Amino acid sequence: MKRLVIIEDQTAIREMLVEILRLDANYQLVGESGDGQEALALCLELRPDLIVLDAKLPGLNGVDILRRLVKKHPSVRVLVFSGHENPVLVREMLEAGAHGFVEKTAGLFEFKKGLETVVNGGTYFGPAVAALLRNVVANPAASSAADFLTDREREILQLVAESYSTKEIAAKLGISIKTVDNHRTNLMRKLNLHDVASLTRYALEIGLIEPKKTL
Repeated sequence: MKRLVIIEDQTAIREMLVEILRLDANYQLVGESGDGQEALALCLELRPDLIVLDAKLPGLNGVDILRRLVKKHPSVRVLVFSGHENPVLVREMLEAGAHGFVEKTAGLFEFKKGLETVVNGGTYFGPAVAALLRNVVANPAASSAADFLTDREREILQLVAESYSTKEIAAKLGISIKTVDNHRTNLMRKLNLHDVASLTRYALEIGLIEPKKTL
């Protein structure tokens, strides 16, 4: 029986996955979370065999969770289950250590098939992600991203785009306000972007945050 953690910020989807997988004798659900930083701490503590990971999470996105996690728990198997499958995001997830990526529009059959494949040592991609990867192979430039940003810069970029103030970012990350300001200055210089709106648009383009929903 494989020990499983589910990381998903949409409560209804997370609860649905929990109910489905609790009935499966192949898995033991040991934890769940909808917050990026909490999820990372949970996984480092529990060291599960398998993680179902959403790509877009508040506080710390799926790519950065995965990058940090595999450094300390390299044997963990990860299936990304996301409603977003742009080329940059898929490539970054795979480079960070994901073993599969299933789009939420693919349905539960694809999800369970992907989970079974990943936990047994294979790789699996949902139909939309597989088509996207074929397109990336044919058009490599489409998957280019800002690889020159550090992990800390990416983390601060996400928080800036999520409308956190400098003081709030400093408190959240446990660093000084001056350090946050220095990272913001480096971000703007590297990206040649000079205001929060531009940084937010860029974070959306590379898949760090989700578009805000309008009523």
